[in-house]
Amino acid sequence: MPGNAPVLNRSLRLHSVVLFGVAYMAPMIVLGTFGVVAEETSGSVPTAYLLAMVAMLFTAHSYGRMAAAFPVAGSAYTYARRTLDSRAGFLVGWVVLLDYFFLPMVIWLLGATYLRAQFPGVPFWLWIVLFIAATTALNVLGIKVADKTNSVLMSFQVLVIAIFLVLSLRHVFTTSGAGALLSAEPFLNPSTTAAGVSAGAALAAYSFLGFDAVTTLTEETVEPRRTMPRAILLITLIGGGIFVVVSWATQLAHPGAAFADPDSAVFEIARTIAGDAVAALLLAGLIVAQFASGLAAQAGAARLLFAMGRDDVLPRRLFGRVHPKFRTPAVNIALTGAIGLIAMFLDVSTSTSFINFGAFVAFTSVNLSVIGLFVRRRKAGEAPSPWTFLLLPAIGALIDLWLLVNLDPAALLLGGCWLVLGVGYLAYRTRLFRDPPPEMQPEDPSPAPAGAS
Repeated sequence: MPGNAPVLNRSLRLHSVVLFGVAYMAPMIVLGTFGVVAEETSGSVPTAYLLAMVAMLFTAHSYGRMAAAFPVAGSAYTYARRTLDSRAGFLVGWVVLLDYFFLPMVIWLLGATYLRAQFPGVPFWLWIVLFIAATTALNVLGIKVADKTNSVLMSFQVLVIAIFLVLSLRHVFTTSGAGALLSAEPFLNPSTTAAGVSAGAALAAYSFLGFDAVTTLTEETVEPRRTMPRAILLITLIGGGIFVVVSWATQLAHPGAAFADPDSAVFEIARTIAGDAVAALLLAGLIVAQFASGLAAQAGAARLLFAMGRDDVLPRRLFGRVHPKFRTPAVNIALTGAIGLIAMFLDVSTSTSFINFGAFVAFTSVNLSVIGLFVRRRKAGEAPSPWTFLLLPAIGALIDLWLLVNLDPAALLLGGCWLVLGVGYLAYRTRLFRDPPPEMQPEDPSPAPAGAS
């Protein structure tokens, strides 16, 4: 690797990576989307989250395998490039840009929407600008600054979730008695159907976006081959555990799926269990959750652009640079923030359509990358475990493909159009596919131990 190649600063340890991933998932999103999932599942929200968590664990396992094999920034783009084909890697990275670009946009849009409801006299665009300016400044200053900010914001989120959980269980205890706390109705009731729970799980799976995004921080992580696989599984288990427990308590406090407005159902429930004061606290918690999630999402998007710029798949002079003082991809961070301003002209459903397509393409490609790694290692004379490198990722890929094809038709159309644009750009860069996409191999400062499989 050339001596003047850009290098990121390694400072993140296991707890910091886990915190970023959980913050990216925004644990309070389970409350923000409770009404929508309850309608889909006919009042069996925790069952949907439990099914989604089991499904996502297969893909989380594959991300862990690939992060250990290739401890560099780039996530699904890098993994597909190294194990499948450089052109496939480019197209995966291109599609994943939808996820990484539009996820922070949706996060900022949701936060601004919550604030507009509370302060209707303040211009909507101002909330979006303030969100973007704050997260951009923190991310440019460095990953350590963002890490410390995340710790504070996550502490407040956990506090609000704990208060809501306790108040929900107290409400159930005082209105229905202790026996009601042992009811299985939140998981299974007379209206529960397999189709409804499956549809709810597909919706709930979107809440798990985040365990994958932390792989973009690999080059800023200490001992990434050891840290990343552990962090990814912990993020999925911790986030999924929070989703299941909170949705169980909330479903106990409000059985069924009848709400005046499913989009704001949690505020209706909050007023029922403890009045307007708790509803206000919940609003504060949701705003903090959106800010923390936006901070992590913007960091991930900037580092994906950095990886693609360093490989010169995107123009290296613009995207493959780090700030000389802060050692962060400052231009990419600013660009992600600028694109986020488009949120002023979009609604949540349109923005989310882009995210879902990119996410499930990324998940599928990473599972296939583990299978590709299995084939490559077998050809090299190694004996990787078929269970670890073949069966589990195959199951994960099938699950992700099922989720992908069951997306809203608008999401498939928008994602397909973006993919066609990517194919056109790739054809231009490779002289109609005659040349491979340019690639620069980054230095791996954490060699795999001898005999590792």
